[in-house]
Amino acid sequence: MAVEGGMKCVKFLLFIFNFLFWICGIALIVIGIIVQMTLHKTLLITNASASGAPIVIIAVGVVIFFIAFFGCCGAWKESYCMITTFAVLLTLIFLVEIAAAIAGYIFKDKVKDGFSTALEDSMKKYNQSADFKKAVDTIQTDFHCCGSHNYTDWFIYRPNLTVPDSCCKTPTLNCGKNVTSSNINQPGCAVTIDTWIQKNLLIVVGVALGIAFFQLLGIVFACVLMKAIRSGYEVM
Repeated sequence: MAVEGGMKCVKFLLFIFNFLFWICGIALIVIGIIVQMTLHKTLLITNASASGAPIVIIAVGVVIFFIAFFGCCGAWKESYCMITTFAVLLTLIFLVEIAAAIAGYIFKDKVKDGFSTALEDSMKKYNQSADFKKAVDTIQTDFHCCGSHNYTDWFIYRPNLTVPDSCCKTPTLNCGKNVTSSNINQPGCAVTIDTWIQKNLLIVVGVALGIAFFQLLGIVFACVLMKAIRSGYEVM
């Protein structure tokens, strides 16, 4: 009876875990879509390294969604095959996440370079397209920055040594024609965005560790339930 009660508890915990995991998958999909839309709204990204992160988030969310489905159904129906599939897939995605974290740390500078390249491309097309103009103005206004590396980047594309009005600390019509340290945001947008990412990196790491912890719990619960089902215990 004690074993039966313990297995019921494991089954219940695994079901609840997968339900929460399923919700996490949906949340990641939504977050990825929002981030992707925001990036394309504020900056017309043409560099794959800069827009790859939200795509990865969406992909992970979709995978987690289907893995949680196997886990929920397997726990509810006590299906050895489905729980085994769940445990294997969850282990694989856990290993992929570790590999992705290592790769992200190694190639973190490439993300900054990707933003820088995309910004420079948008700056070149600033006067050629209303979409690029709006994108650059939005990101410079929101992040209080100017140019890619610094405000002088605009001098390459504007021989009259002026900057867009969105570079001004208090944007007004034609304020960019008076380029002085007092009225222009001098830091570059690539640097500013990279600094913002670094400040929020601890939050991302904390969330990632939390997800990894729950994944390990899910693998343990699945293995315990698999063993119980294979041994022929009654867990209903």
